[in-house]
Amino acid sequence: MTLPSLKDSIQQHGLDAKKALGQHFLLDPGLCARIAALGGDLTGRSVVEIGPGPGGLTRALINTPADRIDAVEIDERAWPLLEELAGYADGRLHIVRQDALTLDAATLGPAPRQIVANLPYNVATPLLVGWLRQAASWERMALMFQLEVAERICAAPGTSAYGRLAVLAQWCAQCSVALKIPPGAFSPPPKVHSAVAVIIPHAEQPAPALFKAMERVTAAAFGQRRKMLRSSLKSIGGEALLARAEIEPTRRAETLSVDEFARLAALHHADRS
Repeated sequence: MTLPSLKDSIQQHGLDAKKALGQHFLLDPGLCARIAALGGDLTGRSVVEIGPGPGGLTRALINTPADRIDAVEIDERAWPLLEELAGYADGRLHIVRQDALTLDAATLGPAPRQIVANLPYNVATPLLVGWLRQAASWERMALMFQLEVAERICAAPGTSAYGRLAVLAQWCAQCSVALKIPPGAFSPPPKVHSAVAVIIPHAEQPAPALFKAMERVTAAAFGQRRKMLRSSLKSIGGEALLARAEIEPTRRAETLSVDEFARLAALHHADRS
């Protein structure tokens, strides 16, 4: 069987992008194939796609050797179109009619599992933080964000983009911006450029309680990023905590390395245990 064209499928099902859902459809088959390829060799892998919409990236994933593809879509208008696609996927494509924000995506398919997705921009950051909390469940993530967000994930200390998201992501994973995409590649075009970040979790991951401690430390430090750490971290130990971590209390959050934040998180976790 030959798949109908993406354009024909969209017209047949009357599917247009909804601003309220943060939707910007990626319709270029070549670009979708490049994004799918950023997942690496998907042989024997379970792949989760978030917000497939009309299925441009889904089609590219069907053309990979992935064992299983779970397409998580909250927009019921897209369900019939995705079900149509499933008929061409030899039983490998499963439509998950749920909100990705409330779904434990790691329960969808067996390991090794990956996420390859053009994320809805209005929920992209909370989705990523949730997946970082369970990074041991994921082999790799190839995720499209607004370019600014992708750069924040991969930012180095001492730069304006470096913040809480960079620390959490780089503590748990190797992160890189792999592909930049102009607004004109989408329908409708967003106001900003986009980028795919490739996030490869480290073999060893922090325990959930330690991750929570890191979230508290980074929230305090970057919540008042222009202040010295002795002030911004006052609520969780301030100068005493910094002295034990051998960090100067007059420094500011954006100057600390991920390893220095890890020392602070470990000490804060020990204090609460």
